[in-house]
Order: sequence, then C-alpha cells, then structure tokens
Amino acid sequence: MKDINDGFYLPFKIKIGFQVLLDVYNQLTLNDHQLHRKKQLEHLVETHPELIDGFSNINDLERLNEPIQYILEDVFSDVLTLNEIKTASVIFHNKIFKSSQRFKNIIKNAGDTFQLNIVNLPENDQYILSCAIILNEYYGYQVNFKRPFYYEIPDKNGLKRTYKILYNADFVNIIKTDAAPEISRLDYEYLIDNFNDLEIWQEKFPPNSYLFYGFVIGNMVDVTEDQAISNIKASLIANNKQEKDLFINNFQEVFKSLLNVSDLQVGFSIFNKEDTSLIKVYDAKINSFLLQKDDSQCCTSLFCSHSFHSLIKDKNYYSISNVSDAFRLSYGDSPQLSILHSQGIESAIFAPISHEGQLLGILELVSKKPFELNSFKAYKLEDVMPYIRLAVKRSQEEEQNQIQAIIQKECTSIHPSVQWKFESAARHYMYETQHHNVKARFKKINFKNVFPLFGQSDIVGSSKERNEATKKDLLLQLKLIKQTIILIVEIVENSALKNTLSQLNHFEKELNEDIQVNTERDFQLFFKNEIEPLFDSQKNNHKNTTSYVDRYYEKLDPELKTIYYYRKNFDESVSAINEDITKVIDIRQLGAQKDYPHYFDRYKTDGVEHNMYIGEAITKEDSFKTEHLYNLRLWQLQTMCEIETTIEKNNDAYPMALQIASMILVFNQPISINFRFDEKQFDVDGAYNASYEVVKKRIDKACIKGTEERVTQAGKISIMYAQDDDAEEYKKYINFLQSKSFLNNDLEFLELENLQGITGLKALRVGVNYKLKVPKKYFSYNDFQELH
Repeated sequence: MKDINDGFYLPFKIKIGFQVLLDVYNQLTLNDHQLHRKKQLEHLVETHPELIDGFSNINDLERLNEPIQYILEDVFSDVLTLNEIKTASVIFHNKIFKSSQRFKNIIKNAGDTFQLNIVNLPENDQYILSCAIILNEYYGYQVNFKRPFYYEIPDKNGLKRTYKILYNADFVNIIKTDAAPEISRLDYEYLIDNFNDLEIWQEKFPPNSYLFYGFVIGNMVDVTEDQAISNIKASLIANNKQEKDLFINNFQEVFKSLLNVSDLQVGFSIFNKEDTSLIKVYDAKINSFLLQKDDSQCCTSLFCSHSFHSLIKDKNYYSISNVSDAFRLSYGDSPQLSILHSQGIESAIFAPISHEGQLLGILELVSKKPFELNSFKAYKLEDVMPYIRLAVKRSQEEEQNQIQAIIQKECTSIHPSVQWKFESAARHYMYETQHHNVKARFKKINFKNVFPLFGQSDIVGSSKERNEATKKDLLLQLKLIKQTIILIVEIVENSALKNTLSQLNHFEKELNEDIQVNTERDFQLFFKNEIEPLFDSQKNNHKNTTSYVDRYYEKLDPELKTIYYYRKNFDESVSAINEDITKVIDIRQLGAQKDYPHYFDRYKTDGVEHNMYIGEAITKEDSFKTEHLYNLRLWQLQTMCEIETTIEKNNDAYPMALQIASMILVFNQPISINFRFDEKQFDVDGAYNASYEVVKKRIDKACIKGTEERVTQAGKISIMYAQDDDAEEYKKYINFLQSKSFLNNDLEFLELENLQGITGLKALRVGVNYKLKVPKKYFSYNDFQELH
C-alpha cells in the first residue's frame, strides 16, 4: 500500500476529496439537466463516501478512477480536450488523475522514460511555499509569493518545450490540526524576513500539522517562443548608449511594478575584487544608497560580518523588512543598518549581481516604508536577475571597449598575423632613439605581393528603409501635434495655434512628397524651437490644457524628445544583423587562420565588409602556395553562404524584416599594401595597386548591362571578376558547393555596365540554399580536388 504523501516532506498532509467541488452545485441555480446530474453525483458519493471524506491511498485513485472521471466531467470539456493543456492533481505532485487529451499527447511524445517535474521549484522552496499558502488561505496574511512555474517537456523530436503552469485552487480547503501552533502577527513579520531559513519555517509549521484537502486544476500554456524572445531581449539590454540610458531611467519603474512597492528606489554599486570594495557608478544616472556621497568604500566597513558573508562571499540576497526595529536591536553597531536608518529607509533588499561565479556589483532596492521589501520580495527577483546580470556584464564590456578604443587611438589594433612586423619596426625605432639620440621615425610597414580577398554582406535598400522609418516617425509626431492643437483650440481661442496647424498641414504634405538630407534635422529644430515653447506656454497659462500637452509628451522618447519608434526598430535590426554576421565570420576565421595565417579585418556599416590578404610576405615563412589562396577563396564562399542562411533564419527575431545581399570581389593579381599610421589601417601601396581600391568602393553600385538592375540581390551571392580564368575557377567552386547543398542550381553569367574608371567587369550570380543547416565543418580545397 502506498500513500500519496510518501516521499513528500510538507507542512500538511494531502487528501484527495471532492466536497468543495460538489458544494458548487449546491450554490448554483440548476436546470433540469444539472439537477439530474446533481442527483447522480449524490448517489455516486453515497456509494463511495471516501470521495467526500478524502483519501490518500494511490491504490484508491485507481480503484475510484471511473467515478472520479465522472465527477470531473464538468471541469474538463470534451470540446476543448485537444486544445487545452489541462490536468487535475494534488499540489507539488506529478500524480495526475485526469487530464485533457492534448496533455496526454504531449506526455506520450516525451517518451516512456520522461519524468514530469516543475523545473524552477527546489525541494526546500516547496515546504516554504506550502507554509505561505497556509498563511494566505488559513490566516489571511498577504504573502505575495506567486511566481510562474514551468515544465520543460521534450517533444517528439527531442526538443525541449517550455510550459507555464497556472494553478486553480478553487477546490481546496486548508484545515488546521491540533499539532499546528497558532501563528501571530509577530511570527508573520519574522517569517517574511527569513524566506531561506527552512528551520524557522519548520518550527512554526511542523510537518503534517495541517490538512490539504481537495485537488488543484493545472492549466498550461506553451511559452517556448516567449522564453526565447525574452532571452533575445535580455541580450539586447543596453545595446547602445541611447538604450542604456533609457533602461536606467525605466529601471526604477520596472521594479515598482514587479515588487508592488510605490515608493521603491533603486541603487547600484560596482564590486572591485582587487580590494574588496564597492565603487560608485560614474557613467550612469543611478545612485548608491550604501555609498551615498563616497566614491568607494571597503565592504567590511559597509556591512556587518553576517551580511558581508551572505552578500559578498555566498552571493545571496540580503533583506531587511524593518530597519528601525533592526537598528534598535543592534544598538547601532550594524554598519548597513546605520547607513539606511540615517537616510530614513525602512526596508531594503541587497541583491548580488554575479556572472560565472564572479561578483560584479550590488543591486540596492530601498523603501521608506517598513515591510514593503522583504525576503519574499527578494525571491521574486529570480525572474529578472538574468536581465540584470546581462546588463551589468554588457556595461563592463562597454567599459573595456572604451579602454581598447583609447589604446587603439594612441597605438593601433594589430592583427596577430602581422604582429611580428610591427614588433620588428618597434625594436628598430627603440634602437634608433636610444643609441643614436635622434628623432627616429617608425619604420614603414608594408607587405609586397599579397593576394587580396574582399567580401561584403550589405543590407538591401538600407538608405531607403532608413528614410522610410524617419518619414513614418515624423509623420506620426506631426499627427500627434495636430491632434493636441485641435483639442486645445476647442478650449482656448489662439490664432498662433491655428497658424501652427496650417503650417503642420504644409509640412505633412511636404514630407509625403519627398524626404531630403536635412529633413530630419529641420523637423527636430521646428519641434524644439516652435512646438515645445508653444505647448509649454499653454500649460502655464491654461491649466485645463495641461493633460493634452502631457499626453503628447508621454508618447515621445524621453531622451530624444521625439517619436523614435520606426527608426529604433530599424537601428536595432541593423545592429542585430551586423552582430549575427560578425559572429559567423569571426568564429569561422579561427578555423581559416589555422589552415594558413593571413591578414583579416572587417568593418560594420549597414552590413559588414571584410578584407583579407594572404601571401609569403605576411607569414614570413617559405611555405605559401597558390593552393592556400584557393582554399581561402573556397572558405570565403562557404562563409558567405552561412551568413546568408543565418540572417534568413533569424529574420523573425529582428524588429524589422531586412535582407542582405552578398558580394565577393575577385582580384587575380598580387598587390602591395602599406600601413597608414594616420588612418591606423592598411591600404594599397602605389598607383598601380590603386585600381583595386577603386573597384572595391564602387562595385556594389554596379548594374547588369543594359538594365538598371543592381547585380547584388537579396538571397544571392554575386562574384565580380574581370578575367575569364577567375570565372572558370569560381564556377568549379559553385558546382562543388551546389553538390553539397550550399547553393541553388540557378547560376547566372552577367555582364556589367561600366563604372567611372572601371570597364570590362563581369559577374557570376547564384542563389543560396536557405534550407542549409549550419555545417559543422567547412570543405577544404583538398576536399574539392578529390572530386575534380
């Protein structure tokens, strides 16, 4: 005989019973059908009184399966059984005694070995949350313990799906036994400050001292996509300065809503592991309630030994629900309590922000009211901590990037493949300075007879899309201004407002016709110099217009003071696409460098372009062969295919659906390159090699001969060349990659219109197979030769 409570350690015993459900029938005005059903249910429970008395024997669940299914028919609709993901069970237990057909199908697809468990509910939390249920349901104390719970269930393909569980406890009754001590208000206040102290909860709520009678209904929602979107959003927090400032400004409001604390204030301090101190943030509009006016403080002077160990060593939350009481009981000897008490703070949560075991900083949440912040509220932070960690980590990375930018400004960023030549020149420079005591010059850095490779993944129609986004934002703002003025004019007679309205109609017509280079700047000046003073004047002189003006300002971006919706979507999409492109090419470059070292750099614009140079002069070894050049060309073509498929697969995740066009320039003659110290980058050396740079800068504007169609097109790779031998070489690469499903069978041979200073160019153009899965390994030139 096995009891449903076996293996469970909770403050209550569980009994399955249906009295609460049957009581619902007694409270309803029933029709003839429902009266007939009620009589049948009454007869059923007379035959099986344990359905009312309650039972916990699992064997009884099987024995009473048929009457249980009948009792629960009204709760489970046959019509929705393939739509709803629904179960009837007991709390914290995976013993389900009725479920919808869709749930059964999901479990069946998961396989025979799958065990259903809530993924974000540790065993200790089950006991404490059970106590919280008792505090709420039996004693009426308001403990806001609710947070979403999830199942992770593999589908028939083995991919994990995430299901959010919504519990309905309408058919539950909590019963106190003689073994349960009474819970006073002081007990409650003490308990909510000690969420993680299991022993305290067990003392106030001994095991099995209450009875949990009834059952719960679990409704599940598939939130796999939502979870994925949340992760994407988390990775984009503070993606640039504008978003970072906006995030910080909204930080406080987000936490007010999350924790339901109206006067909540947020602070933050950076942890310096070198001297175990906290440092104030200088580049953010955020305070530190621990540091106050100090720039930094040693952690041992900010915290008592207990809080220091909890926060800094164990990286656990530290909460104080009643600062005044705690300060009085500590006789003023606790540093953090003295700091908070001096500022009139009555409750606080300190949350350590860590990444991969390293403490990054301390999040400070404070309130002027006691009990507003406590250990239960700290528990709710778990759902937003991933976002905070990523934001802080990104902030640190940005700081490191700024440091690198300074270094690059004073020195330069040197690719490892050419590091040796710069070191040699530096040694020569030092020698000349020290031994000859003359004003030495840094030796010229150049590489002769290297083969160039150039590629570009450009966002299609980026200028047009940016202009369209700008136009939409400006038109929307004009519309809002017009609506606001019309509402004001109904209250206040003002000729200036009517003149402005006429001017706005003119601007709107002008904007619909065309958008010029200076349009955005001119409109912003108009909004700032004309509209803002006009609206501010109305607010000051006519209080009954204030709500209309405020409503207008609320819809503007708080930093830019303008509508920034469509442009933001465009900017974020370009940024995300560039990140995805660079991620592919940077990862694949690691393998390419192992095959044979070569120079590589890339630049982000509306897309990403990259340059490579390969040859004997760069490697400083007598090992270069033309096969190494062919291998790199084949690598480049495969990389462009992967970039295309990556952007296509990720397109739904971007705020705007944008496409890229890929292009490769083939230059079959070796050239010489020279490092330009003023520009901190390599460039061609000499007039003979200048044609290569000219072609690079103009080639993406090339059109097919006799048409106005650009050769670069979305979903295709265009390979520009001048010599027929190059076309033959790349045609073989294309045929090879078509056989490996990288490319479609739609190869085109195109002649191009002459560009300024450029004649005789041609192109191969071929479509990318978007069904291509990310290849684990690229094909090498040796692989290619084996088939030829």
